[in-house]
Amino acid sequence: MTRDIDVSRLIDDARFNRFHWRVLFWCALIIIFDGYDLVIYGVVLPVLMKEWSLSPLQAGALGSYALFGMMAGALVFGPLSDKIGRKKAITICVVLFSGFTVLNGFARNPTEFGICRFIAGLGIGGVMPNVVALMSEYAPRRIRSTLVAIMFSGYSVGGMLSAGLGMVLLPTFGWQSVFFVAGVPLLLLPLVMKFLPESVGFMIRQGRIDETQRVLARVEPGYRAERGQTLTMPAIKAGGAPLLELFRDGRALRTVMLWTAFFCCLLMVYALNSWLPKLMTKAGYSLGSSLSFLLVLNFGAIFGAVGGGWLGDRFNLPRVLAIFFALAAMSIGLLGFNSPSWLLYSLIAVAGATTIGSQILLYACGAQFYGLSIRSTGLGWASGIGRNGAIIGPVLGGALMGLAVPLPVNFLAFALPGAAACLAMMVFSWSSRPARQPDSPLAGGIGAKGPIAA
Repeated sequence: MTRDIDVSRLIDDARFNRFHWRVLFWCALIIIFDGYDLVIYGVVLPVLMKEWSLSPLQAGALGSYALFGMMAGALVFGPLSDKIGRKKAITICVVLFSGFTVLNGFARNPTEFGICRFIAGLGIGGVMPNVVALMSEYAPRRIRSTLVAIMFSGYSVGGMLSAGLGMVLLPTFGWQSVFFVAGVPLLLLPLVMKFLPESVGFMIRQGRIDETQRVLARVEPGYRAERGQTLTMPAIKAGGAPLLELFRDGRALRTVMLWTAFFCCLLMVYALNSWLPKLMTKAGYSLGSSLSFLLVLNFGAIFGAVGGGWLGDRFNLPRVLAIFFALAAMSIGLLGFNSPSWLLYSLIAVAGATTIGSQILLYACGAQFYGLSIRSTGLGWASGIGRNGAIIGPVLGGALMGLAVPLPVNFLAFALPGAAACLAMMVFSWSSRPARQPDSPLAGGIGAKGPIAA
C-alpha cells in the first residue's frame, strides 16, 4: 500500500543540499545581471547628460523608461508564469533584458536609448518575481527568508559590478562599453535552461508526474517514488481569478500595505541609484568619488539583505522590515548635511542596507505571505505597483535638481517614503485577521490539497 506524499511538507523539511545550491546559484546569477542592467543608468548618467545636453528633468524622464518597462514586465510575466511555467518566463525575460541592454550601447540619441531601456525593463521587471517565487518554492522553510535574501543580494552585487566597471571602463572606452558587458547572460542561457528546475507546482498541474518525482528525489535524497503514489500539494490551483484572490480571505489590507511598502521602497532605491552620483558631484566630489558612493550603497545592501533575512527567519519579518525602513528614513535624511567622510560612507552603507536590502526582504515577505497558486501573481502585482514608485524616484530627483533646491532638501524628499513604508509594514504586522492559507507561514491558506496520482 502506497502512501500520499505532501510535496510542500517534503520540500519544507528537506535538508539543504547540492540541488538547493544549484537553484540558488543560477537564480542569483540571473539577479546579478538583472541588477547590473538596472543600476547601469545611474553610472552613465553624468556622461550622458553632458554628451546629449540633457536637462535634469530630461535625464530623470529618460531613466524612467526602463522603469515603465519593469512595471509592465512585472504585471505581465508574474501572472504569465503561472500559465506557461516559471522556467519559460525566466528564459524570455533574460533574452529581453540582456539583449536590449547590449543594444543600448549602439543608441545614437535619447529616443533610441529610451526605447531599448523600455524593452530591457520588461525583462528586468518580469524576471524578479519569478526567480523569487522559484527560490521560495524549493527552499526549506526554516531558511527560506535567508536563501531568498542571499539570492536577491545578487542585485546589489550587480550594482557594485556596474559601478566598479564604470570607474574602470568609462574613462577609457566610453559609456557604451558598460552596456556591452550585459551580453554575458545570453552566452550562459543554454546552461540556465538546462540546470534551472521548473516549478514543482506547475509540473503537478501539468500532470508531469515522472518529472516531478525526479526533481523531488533531488530535493530530498531520501524520497523514493512508488507505483500508484499520490502527490498532494496545497493550493496548486486558485479558486478564482488570481488577482482577485489577493484580496480575499483577509488578505486585502495586507496586500494594500505590501503594495504601499513596495512603492515607497522602490522610490527610495531608484532615486538614490539614479541621482546619488550626480548629487555628490554637485556637492563637490569628483565623478570617480561619486561612483564610489554608489558602490558603497550597493555593498551595504548585501549586508542588509542577508542580515535581514537571517533576522526574519528567527523573528517577525514584517517587523524587521518596519525597523529597516525607519533606519532608511533617518540615514537618507542625514546624507544632505556636512559630515566627516567616515560618517558619510557609513550613512550611505546603512541607506543601502535598509533600502535595497529592504526591497529584497519585501520579495521574501510577499513570497511567504501568498500561497503557491497566487505567489507569482502576488509578487508580480506588488512589484508592478511598486514600479510606480521606481518611476517617480528618478523624475522627482530630476525635478528637484531642476529647481536647484538645497542639497539637504533632495535627501529629505527621498527619506519621507521610508517613514511611510515603516508605517505600512507596522500595519501589515499588526493586522489581526489571518488569511486562510495553509501553505503560507505569514498567514494561513487558500484552498484544499489537490491529489494527483503518480
